[in-house]
Order: sequence, then structure tokens, then C-alpha cells
Amino acid sequence: MDQNQTVPEIKKQVTFDAPIEKVWQAVSSAEGMAEWFMPNNLKPVEGHEFYLESPFETSSCKVFTVNPPKELSFSWGDQGWVVHFLLEEVEGKTEFTLIHAGWGHPDDKMRPTDKTHLDTRNTMNNGWESILNERLRKVVEG
Repeated sequence: MDQNQTVPEIKKQVTFDAPIEKVWQAVSSAEGMAEWFMPNNLKPVEGHEFYLESPFETSSCKVFTVNPPKELSFSWGDQGWVVHFLLEEVEGKTEFTLIHAGWGHPDDKMRPTDKTHLDTRNTMNNGWESILNERLRKVVEG
């Protein structure tokens, strides 16, 4: 395998039958994100350092981009991950795109699970699918 090869980013697009402001609140506030993702202390302020409490560990994160109600991006943990939430209003609905980037070499091991980047990416790809289509959808359309 090419030494410079990295695992492809995860990209998910979902259309919610909800106004963009409601989706923005769900993805850009600590309370909103805790309802569908993980406990956290997010504030939508560029440079804000916060945490996400995953089942495996508490991860340090930092907000990179805040452009209400269209874009939020942040680092997640010390693996090099960057998560982007992109929102676009389309005829009263919200087109939501998630990009989970910053993956390393496919064979490198992840902490603390000791799984490879490729295995972890594939697991998280499935996880994001259900998190967005079931949990976030329930919060914003409910």
C-alpha cells in the first residue's frame, strides 16, 4: 500500500423536513448535540475548546469554523479528525452534509481501541449513517 495513502473521508448527506434554524440549534449547541450525539460542552465560538464524551473516552475538541446557520467545523480528539456540518435551506427543508475527515494511513492503529484507521472509519461510517438518519432526524423532525 502507498505510504502516503490515507483513509477516505466520511461524507453523509441527509435532507431533514425541518427549518434550517432548528437543525442549526441541534448541531451547534451543547444541549442540542447531547440529544442526538454525545454529552459535550460545545459553544459555537471559533477557538472554543470543548469535550465530547464518547463511550471509549472523553475527547478534547476545538471549534474551527462557525458560520450560522450554514457551517460548523471542529477538531475531534488527538487523532487529527475534523468534523464539518454543512447546512443549506432548500424549499423549507434542510439539506445537511456531514464530513468526517483527517484519517491517517489505513493500517495505522487508533487509540484507545487499537483498531486500524480503515476499520475505525468503516465502523464510524455506519455509525454516522444511523446517528443522522435516526437520532438527529428524530430530534429535528420530532
